[in-house]
Parts: sequence; structure tokens; C-alpha cells
Amino acid sequence: MAVYTEISDDELDALLDQYDLGQALSCKGIAEGVENSNYLLHTEAGYFILTLYEKRVNAKDLPFFLGLMEHLAAGGFMSPTPITAKDGSNLKEVAGRPAAIIEFLDGRSVRRATPNHCALLGQTLALLHTIGSDFKLTRSNTLSLASWRPLYESCLNSNGSSLEDDLLPDIAAEIDFLEKHWPNDLPSGVIHADLFPDNIFFLKDRVSGVIDYYFACNDFFAYDLAICLNAWCFETDGSFNITKARKLLNGYREVRAFSQQELEFLPLLCRGAAIRFLLTRLYDWLNQVEGALVKPKDPLEYFKKLQFHQAVTTVAAYGLD
Repeated sequence: MAVYTEISDDELDALLDQYDLGQALSCKGIAEGVENSNYLLHTEAGYFILTLYEKRVNAKDLPFFLGLMEHLAAGGFMSPTPITAKDGSNLKEVAGRPAAIIEFLDGRSVRRATPNHCALLGQTLALLHTIGSDFKLTRSNTLSLASWRPLYESCLNSNGSSLEDDLLPDIAAEIDFLEKHWPNDLPSGVIHADLFPDNIFFLKDRVSGVIDYYFACNDFFAYDLAICLNAWCFETDGSFNITKARKLLNGYREVRAFSQQELEFLPLLCRGAAIRFLLTRLYDWLNQVEGALVKPKDPLEYFKKLQFHQAVTTVAAYGLD
């Protein structure tokens, strides 16, 4: 989450006039994430998240994102629900941007995940895959294999720092490898595709919420797991924590069983997930948005993760027999 578009008091009042939420008591920007402008909105009806969807988000995808949140919440998943306006819609416009008001969930994200957090994450991810399996709308993964070479080429053409000079040849070789070996027939359905620690909330020993569905799409379930292994199972010094990985994967299969094919391809999918975030971080590093309240994340973190996965030959490296 972040703030790229400011909203005036008059614009906020005009927006709230379309809802049964009472008057605004406060509206504060949230300076996290990279995609949309987000505010913590306090009205006479309580607390909410106001999201303004920036140009990087395709407005045509918003019915999928908001509909998925409603579907998951209706199925008992810990997703926030978009608030419905007086006219029955959950999507409006404010400050020249599409906007939605989303239910506020209690809980907090963790800065230092424990193995127990990873076990809960695995169970939660499998539950999302299971409940989302009968969601009727579909959306292609716009940041999967087909997008990586164009994204790489856009980094080649960027006028940034010398950071990329040592990375780009290795990235090109990795994309070549992934294009030759990427699977095409693994179990698939709706995935979150961005379930980093700041997108899941905990209350004591349970998960209280999963947020930020704006990369959600249809893709391999095991690819979602690969994203989580990258995001949750490396320590700040770059070392891989096999205990966290084992807990994550075992937690997942308590709810949904793996196929043998998924296990065989997991190391490759982890390489793909590392490339995906390496490329988007590198692009953001080279094309920084002036005035944004959030600093681009270091691409080198995911280059080091990629190197780890390149040396993996079986899922034993991730703690499974």
C-alpha cells in the first residue's frame, strides 16, 4: 500500500455521500506497498480502508478483484469485504481514480515470521485455493512467464543506476531456461500471487485477515506456494530457513494435498517466482515515481534467492521427504 493520489476533503465528502457510513472523522494515508493509494478511513460507522486504484492497475480487472474478495468472505475465508454503496455498487471514482471502500480487519502483520506463522500461512493459502476454486470470474496472470522477457527488455532500456549491469546477463540466461522448462499442466485455479508478510494479519495464534488481492489471478497453485517460500522462508542475512519451509508446506497439505507433479516442479516454480519479483523490483528501481511516499525495494534480495533455488534439485531442500 502507498499514497500516490491525494484526496481533498470535498472529494471525500462527496464519496461518502454515496454510502451509508456517516461522515468522515479522519482519513490518513498509508505509506506501504507499491501499487495503489490507500487511506485508513474513520467514519461514524467505524474504520475502513479507502483504496484509489492507480494507472498500473487495469480498471477492467477491478470486478475480478472485488468479486473475489466477496466470494472468499462469503465462503468463510478471512478476506475483507468491499462495502456496497447506496446504489448497490462497490466501485466508485474519486480524485480521478477508480476507488473502493473495504472492510477494516483487526490484527497485524508480523515483521519477523516464526515457523508457526509459516504453518498458519500454509493452511490459509490452501484454504484460499479451495474456497476460490468455484469463483466464476477468471483473470490471466499478467506477471507470469510470458511477461518476464518484455519486462527484462524494458529494464534494458531504462536510464537507471549501474545496479542492473551485473544482473541483466544472468537474468537473461535464467529467462531462457525457464521458457524451455516451464510446466503447462499443473493443478490451477485462483491464486493470491502476492501473499507477503504485510498482506496477512494475525491475532495471537490465528490468522485474522488476508488483504491486497490486486495481483490475484488464475495460475498454478504450486506457483503461489513458490511465491510464499520466497517471501517467508529467507532470513534477513539471506539464508534459507528450512524449518519455516517445512512448516509452510506441511501446513498447506493439511488442507490440500500436493500432486507428485507439483512437488517435482516446485524448485523450478520457486526460480520463476524469484525472477518475477526480481524483475518488477528492478523495473521499479530504475523507474522511480517522483513524490511517492514509498521507497523501491532492493532487487538484489531476489537475485540472491534465485541463486539459492538454482542449486535446488529436489523438494528435500524445502524440508519435504
